Amino acid sequence: MIVAFSLVPSGGRASREDGGVADAVAAAVRVVRDSGLPNHTSSMFTEIEGSWDEVMDIVKRATEAVAQYGTRVSLVLKADIRPGRTGEMTAKLERLQGELDKQHN
Repeated sequence: MIVAFSLVPSGGRASREDGGVADAVAAAVRVVRDSGLPNHTSSMFTEIEGSWDEVMDIVKRATEAVAQYGTRVSLVLKADIRPGRTGEMTAKLERLQGELDKQHN
């Protein structure tokens, strides 16, 4: 499965003086990267690929890391659940690029 998720702390010391939450987001991304599972972080979401149990464990641990920065955490999560499939984070993009190339020709 692939999960795209975003975490944002609020309350307490959630945001820095400039309103940013980069330190809290960095704590979550560190959990994801240290997991060893395939992942990608963009400006809005972090994607991670693995089994249901693996991915949800990482999301939980990332949420706990962000919780240290505030009294509340907002989690947005979207999942693509396809049992038996692996490598879909890159395979989906390759299929998309193939279609774009076909349409361009």
